Amino acid sequence: MLTIHVADLLLPGGGRDPVPGGAVAVRGREIAAVGPYEQLAAAHPGARVRRWPGVLTPGLCNPYGPELLERAYHPDLREADDLGTEPLTGEALSALAMTDARWGASARRGAQRMLAHGTVAVAGDLWRGTVVDAVTRAGLHREERFTAPRGTPSLDPFAGRPPAEAFLVPLGPEGVDADFAVFDVPAASGGDPYATLAGHGAGTCVATVLAGRLVYRRR
Repeated sequence: MLTIHVADLLLPGGGRDPVPGGAVAVRGREIAAVGPYEQLAAAHPGARVRRWPGVLTPGLCNPYGPELLERAYHPDLREADDLGTEPLTGEALSALAMTDARWGASARRGAQRMLAHGTVAVAGDLWRGTVVDAVTRAGLHREERFTAPRGTPSLDPFAGRPPAEAFLVPLGPEGVDADFAVFDVPAASGGDPYATLAGHGAGTCVATVLAGRLVYRRR
């Protein structure tokens, strides 16, 4: 079934201003069309329609794959009283009895938290088998990293980077994988919408679509 996702479109490389009343049509794992909602709805009258608040953008790439998944521990909610909820590094990580199984469980939670920030890809070499398996099962793309990223590792791909660097690939054209995210951020009028989005942060993500699948939806 074809699904049309409706929100204001923010298209890096396609101009600075958001496209109000835009939409992305998805068939299977691929993008079928990008354009005004009225046009897509008329072309596909039987499509399912999902309406989202805010802006729809290409999916994000987190440059800190190894740092967040192989050099940090993501506590389980059941461990929150003892370990908190933020990723543990340094001495706090060293104090844990980390095994391959525990690294895998941590990476699964880390990958889910990345999806909740609009991330569809991670950059950097991963070598732990259980971590690679967790990333693969989550469906996240893996990208090469040629230089060490600037700044402090963060689940927010916008943190410490120019906003344009956070997007994986442009949205579309027809036939490419449907990888995108929706952020509950107002479409800036008269300002820089990318700066507005980065200022609010990727934690405003309400939906992430990866290879056509809705892999995260804020409840």
